[in-house]
Amino acid sequence: MSILFFDKLIVLDKIDRKIKKISSSNEERQEFWQLVEEIIHHKVLGCCLDNLPSEHHCEFLEKFHNAPYDEKLLEYLDEKTKKDMKKIIKKEIKLLTKDLFLLDSHKMKPIL
Repeated sequence: MSILFFDKLIVLDKIDRKIKKISSSNEERQEFWQLVEEIIHHKVLGCCLDNLPSEHHCEFLEKFHNAPYDEKLLEYLDEKTKKDMKKIIKKEIKLLTKDLFLLDSHKMKPIL
């Protein structure tokens, strides 16, 4: 897992407990986390692009590609969107964690 500019904004304790509860092996736990991380990555980048005026998309994506860990990307987003992107990203992740369902493969029902 690489470090991303929005990592400090995300708290996934509830999901961590559920993954530990339902996974039967370390390999399965890693697979669950890979899926969760991919979903979060796509959700946050989509949220950023949705709020960012389209004329800044290429510049933002280039900056992200060159330094995905750079927390100054949040400052860039705040400046270009004229919004508090930390607050928006936190809200988006909170909604995502409520909507994120991990299925118990034996019972096929939501467990989160």
